Amino acid sequence: MAERDVVITVRDLVKSFRDDAGREVRVLDGVSLDVRRGETLVIMGGSGCGKSTLLNCLIGEYAINSGRILYQTKNMRQPADITTLADAELNEIRKRFGILFQSGALFNSLTLAENVALPLEEHSNVDPAVIEFVVTMKLQQVKMLAHRDKMPAQLSGGQKKRAGLARATALDPEILFYDEPSAGLDPVTSAAIDELMMDLSKKLLVTSVVVTHEMDSAFRIADRMVMLDRGRVLRVGPRQEFEALRDARPEDVSGDADRLINQFLNGYGSGPLTDAEGLSEFEKLIGVT
Repeated sequence: MAERDVVITVRDLVKSFRDDAGREVRVLDGVSLDVRRGETLVIMGGSGCGKSTLLNCLIGEYAINSGRILYQTKNMRQPADITTLADAELNEIRKRFGILFQSGALFNSLTLAENVALPLEEHSNVDPAVIEFVVTMKLQQVKMLAHRDKMPAQLSGGQKKRAGLARATALDPEILFYDEPSAGLDPVTSAAIDELMMDLSKKLLVTSVVVTHEMDSAFRIADRMVMLDRGRVLRVGPRQEFEALRDARPEDVSGDADRLINQFLNGYGSGPLTDAEGLSEFEKLIGVT
């Protein structure tokens, strides 16, 4: 794979937090992966596996303990390790990606149109007329133009996700990050959001990184998948590899990692995920029961 085909490189990433007793709890334990330009990479795993922590590291929200996170966007002459950058340099790279948060994260005091306009007002010097045109275009892309003057409180959960996606694409990002885009949605609305994500990926030619535990959604949208467990990467591969593991009978699956993945993908009540004694240290920390 040519270096120019990789937009994010993660190597040996370690992230720890301290629990109430002051002990250091390792949440990400040597994570390594690549995000290829133009693909949709789905990061999945059970509660407490580290997937949301990984996303927050990728966007520069969390300082890491060790490792590297290299970005190679189209306007960069060489890769840059965001873990070593000053805030001003990191913010320049952040302009190249958009984020759809789990709740939509809209500002309740602003209308939908004002929410979408905010990134343009904060990070560009274009005329108000141009901002108005871009807002109209972005809302039209997510089929929310008719709701432009509504407040977030007037929107349904699915509409908030669409609105958040319009705002995330306001600056024509090269990379889109999604944090549990299907969370809290009914199956029909979830499928509609997935279709919208795939449609925008094709139209905008963006790279997408999606954190989810919704398997129906994951298999609809993914080009490649990453399975995490207890802060470690169990497998990275094309969707077809995971489909084969999902469809295999448990008795035909060999290897601890693959048996765990088979159980997770199918939601079986028994297997290595549930047969293991006790909780991981991170699961104890976050109160998973």
